[in-house]
Amino acid sequence: MLEVLTGSGLAFAAGLNAYIPLLVMGLLARFTSILELPATWAWLGSDWVLIILGVLLAIEVVADKIPAVDHVNDVLQTFVRPTAGGIVFAAGTGSVTPAVTDPGSFFTSEAGIAFIIGLFLALTTHVAKAGARSVVNLSTAGVGAPVASTVEDVSSVTLTILAILVPVLVLVFIAVLVVVVMRMRSQRRRRRSLST
Repeated sequence: MLEVLTGSGLAFAAGLNAYIPLLVMGLLARFTSILELPATWAWLGSDWVLIILGVLLAIEVVADKIPAVDHVNDVLQTFVRPTAGGIVFAAGTGSVTPAVTDPGSFFTSEAGIAFIIGLFLALTTHVAKAGARSVVNLSTAGVGAPVASTVEDVSSVTLTILAILVPVLVLVFIAVLVVVVMRMRSQRRRRRSLST
């Protein structure tokens, strides 16, 4: 059960920022004993992967804070974030990747199922984030983009750390996030009804 919470938290975090959970997992696996990746996912801790993830994270952090550029970034990330979510869910739950000799078995294996679950969780988060970001950009004329992006990045880091260190708190974090989103929608509806 804890592995599923870890994988879910990491996948949700990847939906906000694809590179944060990948980089944190790689760094923790490489430089600490806090996290030990399954052998099939050990490549996340290699030098070249960590460097590439660091560079991509830096680009993402900057691009996501610039109005209009953040929209283009979200469109491009529609493929990256779900893929990262699939990887971190599968790695977080300790699934084993099948041999490359039978790629068709991937989607029926435990790794394939875990990857698809993570992909779906990250895609759900990504779609909600992109939709909310459009509303923020339109309602604030782009001024809110850096604030929203920072909140998303902090949420991704927090969720990643919770998922790895205290997976049970992932449930609390997600519940709080759902309540906040529901309140924001309720307030927005009230404002719309008052303005009409």
